[in-house]
Amino acid sequence: MLRISHLTTEYVKAPVSAEVNGVAVDLSGDTVTVAFKKPGVDPSGGDFSSASWETDATTSPTTYLARRLVTTGDLAVGQWVMWVKVVHGAETMVRDVGMLTVT
Repeated sequence: MLRISHLTTEYVKAPVSAEVNGVAVDLSGDTVTVAFKKPGVDPSGGDFSSASWETDATTSPTTYLARRLVTTGDLAVGQWVMWVKVVHGAETMVRDVGMLTVT
């Protein structure tokens, strides 16, 4: 679980991976968006905001991190579920990637 202050401006990141026939897929050219929702609440289309990729090529396979810049006032103090949506060809992956606590 990730913790950030409500006073921060920083990227919140989550690893995302996909495989086709057992081979890791390069996600770096895919569209990625992120949503933060209260636990137990699924996101809808309008909840997602633009995000970007950060890659770590020192790992094998390469690690892809979806990231969104969170600034002061974006999220209220409390717990949030981070959702990532990736459009890869004909597929649209929507995943709950973990909890974020804002203090």
